[in-house]
Amino acid sequence: MNYSKTVIWQESKDYMGLLFGLTIYALGFTTFILPYQITTGGLSGVAAIIFYATGFPVQYTYFLVNAVLLIAAIKILGFRFCIKTIVGIVALTFEFGLFQELMSDANGQLPKILGDQTFMACVLGGCAEGVGLAIVFLSNGSTGGTDIIAAIVNKYRDITLGRVLMFCDIAIVSSSYLVFHESQMVVFGFCALLVSMFSLDTYMNSVRQSVQFLIFSDKYEEIAEAICKQLDRGVTVLNGEGWYSKEPRHVLVVLAKRREGIEIFRLIQRIDPKAFVSQSNVVGVYGEGFDKIKVK
Repeated sequence: MNYSKTVIWQESKDYMGLLFGLTIYALGFTTFILPYQITTGGLSGVAAIIFYATGFPVQYTYFLVNAVLLIAAIKILGFRFCIKTIVGIVALTFEFGLFQELMSDANGQLPKILGDQTFMACVLGGCAEGVGLAIVFLSNGSTGGTDIIAAIVNKYRDITLGRVLMFCDIAIVSSSYLVFHESQMVVFGFCALLVSMFSLDTYMNSVRQSVQFLIFSDKYEEIAEAICKQLDRGVTVLNGEGWYSKEPRHVLVVLAKRREGIEIFRLIQRIDPKAFVSQSNVVGVYGEGFDKIKVK
């Protein structure tokens, strides 16, 4: 029963995070990208190009193309892969339409709230998109589009997801030249894309960053007990031997989030100020209390 409650709570958190991330993405896209006719990557970039060229609403293009891709994805990748993708597509389609309706002026045009500062719009729009996507990915969600294409290609070809997405984004942004016939707009598109990628990586790394502690202390039992009870972190005790003294030693191994590091140091200092402590960054920690193990 407890396991079921934990799963339900985790799923609820994932869906709340998914919707929050999509809201940030849609708001940044509608506020800074569309009014300045900037083209970003992904299927939203394709929808934007069609909108710039024909005036056909972004949300309809986004939904219709994704519907076709989802049919293929369900047949090839299975329905389970597509559940959160479907939620993400429906939610983002709705939010694209909602924010455009709320922000449009009396003539139905989206205002340029930054005046003629197109480059600033690139930066702010790219940041909003990157952070929004990072929250979506951390919630194990997806916005569909080129993510689906990348997953399908990855299944049949030995090409990484990141490389497929990169090729798709380059092709989409470059194609904006066919609409505007201005290299300047293509440059703005790549600027927004790079800012988005940087923001996404920075946010995800800051959230996921973890540290590892090796703690050498004669009061290892007290320290381990305090870390387990007060910080709710697991502790592993390794049995070793000091090479110089030839005496047995006990070493505590602790994996924690970076933000918890200062609390661990405070506990150690209070219990044994003479303890020897090694702290190091780790690339990733997966399992209970950290990130889920995901294999694509």
